[in-house]
Amino acid sequence: MKKSYVYFIVPFVSLLVFFFGFYWNAHNEFEQRAQDKVRIGREAKEAKVRKEMQDREVAVKSAIELQEKRKTEKKARDEKDARDKEARENARQAREKAARDADKFEATAKRLQKEIEVEKKEVIEVAGLRKRTVDEQAFLKEYVQKAEANTRNLSGVLERIDAADKAAEAAARAAAAAAAAAAKK
Repeated sequence: MKKSYVYFIVPFVSLLVFFFGFYWNAHNEFEQRAQDKVRIGREAKEAKVRKEMQDREVAVKSAIELQEKRKTEKKARDEKDARDKEARENARQAREKAARDADKFEATAKRLQKEIEVEKKEVIEVAGLRKRTVDEQAFLKEYVQKAEANTRNLSGVLERIDAADKAAEAAARAAAAAAAAAAKK
């Protein structure tokens, strides 16, 4: 049976050698390695989380900066749009006012043109009337001069007729007196 103990003792001793020589050391180191792996993994995760948090903070800061930048750009763009809209509205109003003024001035110009034409006609009529009046005045002056000359001539003729009548009357008296004297004789 001694042989059977050999079969039992050799594997048992080799099991002990394996257990204490390899497994026990490996087992102690395994726990340590497992703990180290867990610690390294945890540190890596913590480092990763810290890095992610830092990256997130940087991203949040940059996002906030971009948001602020976009807000200021939007505000500036809105202000510019409002100024442009106001400028367009002012330009539209100025254009409409200019069009209304142009229409008003055009109507005034047409009205004044019509008044000018009416006044020109009146001036022509007044000029014609003036010419007729001047011609009439010249005619009247000439007529008055002719009438005065005629009056003088007629007065002269009347005076001569009167003188002739008086002379004829005197001659008739003298003839009647001479006939009466001749009849008395």
